[in-house]
Amino acid sequence: MLTRKQHELLLFIHQRLKDGGVSPSFDEMKDALSLKSKSGIHRLITALEERGFIRRLPHKARALEVIRLPEDASRPATPPAATTDTNVIPGRFRSAPRPAASAKPVGEGAGIAVPLIGKIAAGVPIAALENPVAEIEVPRALAGQGEHFALEVEGDSMIEAGILDGDWAILRKCDSANSGEIVVALIDDSEATLKRLRRKGNSIALEAANPAYETRIFGPDRVKVQGKLVGLIRRY
Repeated sequence: MLTRKQHELLLFIHQRLKDGGVSPSFDEMKDALSLKSKSGIHRLITALEERGFIRRLPHKARALEVIRLPEDASRPATPPAATTDTNVIPGRFRSAPRPAASAKPVGEGAGIAVPLIGKIAAGVPIAALENPVAEIEVPRALAGQGEHFALEVEGDSMIEAGILDGDWAILRKCDSANSGEIVVALIDDSEATLKRLRRKGNSIALEAANPAYETRIFGPDRVKVQGKLVGLIRRY
């Protein structure tokens, strides 16, 4: 799932590379997306890179490579429904099993239904944290107490923490976390990311578990914890 701006930037870079073989400058990207500053472009580029859509080529200025395009890139755009956030490009999710209507928990070891509400990488829109796309069954012992939700992991930014592309991350809803815990953090009320939270003085650092990705540091007013990782489900 990409935000509207991420989608527009990816297609703009792809078209410029296709037409001239050279990626656009940050100023050209800023103007094309009608943004006021290049910092917004930096955030969009980082989000696309972490999600595996583009790659920065080392030792070259303005060197970007488009690795893949979103699945809906070849389809004509259609106006969003009245109830849909116009800043969201819906993604395609692998279908998740819904519990049978007659299924009832039996004992402490029985499974519970947890809403699967989207994919999580570096730039999932906030709307993706509000609209379940399916339900999955989670062992009660894994979830524990509290309200939970699940997100499908996309990308390799947390690979050294044992969190792989395609895993289902099970999270307990909360609005605070201790330093060192893995959380879903909302940045600037617009994008969410699954990272390890570190408190550094008055700042908050969101650390990837992959040396290929940089640590992002924010003021405390820019980051809101949405949930804390309590477990993973991996399908083979």
